[in-house]
Amino acid sequence: MDSSTIAWLPVAAAALLGGYSFLVEPRRRIVTRHEIRSPELPAGFDGKKIVQFSDTHLLHYHSLKRFEKLVETINSLEPDLVAFTGDLFDAASKRTEGDAAVCPLLRRIRAPLGKFAVYGNHDFGYERRVRTAGAYLTEGGFDVLVNETRAVSLPNGDSITVSGLDDYVLGKPDPRGVLSKLPERGFHLLLAHEPDAAVGLGAYPVALQLSGHSHGGQVYVPGVGAIIRTEFGKKYVRGMYSFSSPSRPGRPYRLYVNRGIGTTRLNVRFGNVPEIAVFTLRRAPSE
Repeated sequence: MDSSTIAWLPVAAAALLGGYSFLVEPRRRIVTRHEIRSPELPAGFDGKKIVQFSDTHLLHYHSLKRFEKLVETINSLEPDLVAFTGDLFDAASKRTEGDAAVCPLLRRIRAPLGKFAVYGNHDFGYERRVRTAGAYLTEGGFDVLVNETRAVSLPNGDSITVSGLDDYVLGKPDPRGVLSKLPERGFHLLLAHEPDAAVGLGAYPVALQLSGHSHGGQVYVPGVGAIIRTEFGKKYVRGMYSFSSPSRPGRPYRLYVNRGIGTTRLNVRFGNVPEIAVFTLRRAPSE
């Protein structure tokens, strides 16, 4: 191999890496699976599945045709409960034509125990400063939670709660107002678009917080970490975190940060394949 060929190798490698990051990885999608064990889980919910998807950023880089494939994948997982953690549309698209076409696709998602959602910062439309996604999510059969809690009950009387916080960037979240009303005992699920909402909440009786927003950093370099860290997504970027509290021994506050489906600003991902997350609930023995 002559010196001129060697000189071109870094250029070729950079071109291949760039092509993969722009053209391949953003179009991939994987299903990640997790088990959540809790002594607070009612027996009737043992084995129930929660499917979370997040940050679809529709109509910019992510088309409705691709969203339809996403819906098919979600249904194939046979969820009992579905959680969408914000950013349905991408604010940068500025499109309104065809937006309503997402409603019948959202309605196709099947979850016998309910479909729940919270607002993300892009759901405000930025320039329009209105909650553009809310009507579409509601029309699609989702219960959009804005600093609210819902009980999810089984015919035998067993129940858990699902709470949702308003967006931290453009909304008016009230975490303490919501979480202070939760019973100390019980299985409580919290939806919050921004993962750093978890800061300072570890003493509340939340079994699992589901978030998105960060896209996992969009570009993640092994040994370096997430390259892009967003507001309220700087501390917790992707994957599972667990916090212990002296007041709640054996009952950790768990946070899962979903890498999301779409992209914004630049349609690039590296080391952050888009994901759908599945959480299987398991009743654990009391300590």
